[in-house]
Amino acid sequence: MSSSDIFIGETIGTAILILLGGGVCAAVTLKASKARNAGWLAITFGWGFAVLTAVYTSAPLSGAHLNPAVTVALAIKDGDWSNVPTYFAGQLLGAMIGATLVWVAYYGQFHAHLTDREIVGGPGAQATAAKAVEAQEKGAGPVLGVFSTGPEIRNAAQNLATEIVGTVVLVLAVLTQGLNDKGNGLGTLGALVTALVVVSIGLSLGGPTGYAINPARDLGPRIVHALLPLPNKGGSDWGYAWIPVVGPLIGGAIAAGIYNVAFA
Repeated sequence: MSSSDIFIGETIGTAILILLGGGVCAAVTLKASKARNAGWLAITFGWGFAVLTAVYTSAPLSGAHLNPAVTVALAIKDGDWSNVPTYFAGQLLGAMIGATLVWVAYYGQFHAHLTDREIVGGPGAQATAAKAVEAQEKGAGPVLGVFSTGPEIRNAAQNLATEIVGTVVLVLAVLTQGLNDKGNGLGTLGALVTALVVVSIGLSLGGPTGYAINPARDLGPRIVHALLPLPNKGGSDWGYAWIPVVGPLIGGAIAAGIYNVAFA
């Protein structure tokens, strides 16, 4: 794989991942969306199908890492770090493109949501405004969850541990059964397995933090949230932003170590 293939493949694949994953979050969250309040099952399966679609699309070009934690784990496993910066660049750019496309697709719904007094507060607001104010006081605006993750209980040690554990599960699945025979990326069966693993992580471990398990998936859309001209969007919660970046990278490294000791 050439550097250009890697960059293009990771950009396209990660953009699709965030477009569909962030899209299901927008669908469930925003007012005037037909899927509003569809619930956690819709989100977890939506993200799983997003992974499946993104992997199938990008695997022929880049091997479909789509996640800096996976890239780091494979570099540790193989001892080859030469393409890591290229993977990282494509993943971050793709995540930002995908998040921007979510905003485009749900433009009217974002406006309706963020100008609703019950959501953002103000004169005539109902009790739900208190929750929005509380979230903003913690650093997260009322639609930040469409773009990036946040904890239900703010405890840095627990939140970091949750992201580490979830990423170890994901990356071990990729390393042990998600690679094709050539060892250079996810094959057809591996894509399906990995998508189902993501659903499983969401259902079982996603409750505390929203299961970023992917630094680019969280950081890229958070940057977009900070830059987009959304009315009453609130904060981007930068005080928490390091956890869904550092946690998955640590988890990927741990998974690679486990793989090298137990499976290699």
